[in-house]
Amino acid sequence: MSAFNFNDWDTPAPRTPSSAPAGAAPTSAAATTTTAATTAATAAAPEPRPGLDANAARNPAMLAPEARPGALAPVRVSDKRIVNGQGDINQLAPFKYPWAWEFFLNANKNHWTPLEISMAQDVHDYHHRLTPAERHVFENVLSYLTTSDILAMRNIGLAVMEKMTAPELQIYQARQVYEEALHTWTYQHCIESLGLDQQEIYNRYRVVPEIHGKIALANRRLERVMRADFDLGNRDNLHEFALSYLFFAAIFEGCWFYNGFSPIFALQRRGLMKGTAEQLQYIMRDEVLHCAFGIRAVRTLIAEEELELDPQAVSLLWQEAEAAEAAYSGYLLREPMLGYSAAQHMGQFRYIANRRARQLGLAEPFPGAENVLPWLDEQANLRKEKNFFETRVTEYQTGGALAWE
Repeated sequence: MSAFNFNDWDTPAPRTPSSAPAGAAPTSAAATTTTAATTAATAAAPEPRPGLDANAARNPAMLAPEARPGALAPVRVSDKRIVNGQGDINQLAPFKYPWAWEFFLNANKNHWTPLEISMAQDVHDYHHRLTPAERHVFENVLSYLTTSDILAMRNIGLAVMEKMTAPELQIYQARQVYEEALHTWTYQHCIESLGLDQQEIYNRYRVVPEIHGKIALANRRLERVMRADFDLGNRDNLHEFALSYLFFAAIFEGCWFYNGFSPIFALQRRGLMKGTAEQLQYIMRDEVLHCAFGIRAVRTLIAEEELELDPQAVSLLWQEAEAAEAAYSGYLLREPMLGYSAAQHMGQFRYIANRRARQLGLAEPFPGAENVLPWLDEQANLRKEKNFFETRVTEYQTGGALAWE
């Protein structure tokens, strides 16, 4: 029988003399102590109660909480909160946010690896069919995305996930951290497949001001809340956290990522770079879930904590995001591609920004913005007109299991 009592973690474990050989009989003193302890334990064992058999009566863990001095109280749903909750972070159920668990289940339906998608045609397209202007667009989209997904991974892992106090929220966010790493692998696979200069591509976010501006803005908005000692018991900090999470979910992922894939989908629409575009279709499904989860969490946080977001602070978020996106699109599309221009890129940004604001229950930041790319939602979706016997199983099962936004 084990010498450890797993019903009482505060009781020191019994110590066995190190000089005693394995299997040796205890000394008389030790035997006396053991006998006395056994006698005391037997005397202390409670009598069987009606409804409990003898084994259950001797096991304190099976008794009612009031009969177990020092035991923790059961977790109540009311103890759970988005942040500053009093529940047990290690106990998944009972759920207070069943929608968060549904996000986790749905995320697992969209699983792939970049190695499953052929890049052979993209290699030919990049070297023989793209114009210099189109190669400029393609390379800089990859350069921006590679850095952005690493930033997203760190923000979720360091700033958001660790501050959530309901495990059903954390479990989805753990999946989200994995997905951001998977996206980074995907961009790296595209870069390697095309034989691009990795050092040059990855360093563009540092040396190209228009790309760096978006990353710098994101870092400024998220830096303080990433700190482990950022106290969410402080109401001003709580307001800042809500604004930062709003920025991350609705703007960084909901607008910048969503809009960031559009130039590649414009190439795909003309039959170019279809392998890369298919990779981005799977990534975009993840990002739509990330955005929807973040918006749901922000709205719940605001309601739970009875926060009133400063309208001027929210307006500033949209203004800064638009200015950074305008600079980026001006550099990215300094020469328009066939069927896609900087003006269309910005028009789509404003249209999507209004959609995110409505989902948050906020006023539209760009009233009257129109959908200038009506083909985008359909183009971005995974289409299934391929021959069944030439198509990967995941295209029919995992990717096809998700509803589009």
